[in-house]
Amino acid sequence: MRRLAEAGAEIWAGVYPEEPPERAARLPPQVEHVSLEVQDAQSVQRAVEGAAPDLVFHLVAIGVTDPGVDPALALVVNAGGTIHLLEAMRRRDVRRVVLVGTCHEYGASQRPAVSGQQLAIEGLDPFNAYAASKVAAWAFGRMYWRAHGLPVVTVRPFQVYGPGQPSRTLIPAAICAALAGEDFPMTPGEQKRDFIYVEDVVEGMMAAAQAPGIEGQSLDLGTGQAYTVREAVERIWAITEARGHILAGALSYRPGEVMHLVADAGRTARLIGWRARVGLEKGLKHTIVKMQDDSR
Repeated sequence: MRRLAEAGAEIWAGVYPEEPPERAARLPPQVEHVSLEVQDAQSVQRAVEGAAPDLVFHLVAIGVTDPGVDPALALVVNAGGTIHLLEAMRRRDVRRVVLVGTCHEYGASQRPAVSGQQLAIEGLDPFNAYAASKVAAWAFGRMYWRAHGLPVVTVRPFQVYGPGQPSRTLIPAAICAALAGEDFPMTPGEQKRDFIYVEDVVEGMMAAAQAPGIEGQSLDLGTGQAYTVREAVERIWAITEARGHILAGALSYRPGEVMHLVADAGRTARLIGWRARVGLEKGLKHTIVKMQDDSR
């Protein structure tokens, strides 16, 4: 939102009716609030009519950090909520609707698109309810583009990290342990991930919203470079000179753990002219400094 504000946009944020006031208060002061319950089609319709947007970023989701999320709830919120939004936007004159998916839609297949063509549904292989519901949301976005001409683009961020991330996720949890001098129990950490700094993700989303002629496309937002989870944690330990121990193997892998997820960064660059700019070392240092400042 801060990036949109810097660009001079009029910004409306959909706020869940039961959202704690202190969380909504974190939004930049120039952002207008509109009540939004994605499970309620009428609520979505009223929000769209109130904001009258010409550009939409759809990030509402449940289960992002909860692999055990109830499948029915994930379907209702993530896919059903997307349908409600797309239906509300269908007859409006809108420049673009950017749906935010996840790299986990690829699962173990992660077969890249061939010759710049759209990734087919058989190239997606979700391994949990959250990822499956996001595949469904992508499919409906694709359908609304084909059937109704709605200018939908889907972006799939890879392993996002940076300031403001929930403390239970990998990078902030490791940083907290490192700064506190505590041991850090983790899986063996052999999973390869494409770690992308949050500011790069924001710039990628902005590029996807503005690039011409990409309606109906799905774009990876990642660096194209893989690091193992253990390598990322070891870098945190080196940067902070942590005294605790990395207890690799203390935890088991999640059921169905995908061992290799790396973005097709070249295809994204060809389509929208964007590449990630912040390397892992620099991004981790920025995140560590910000977490240290916030704890003071």
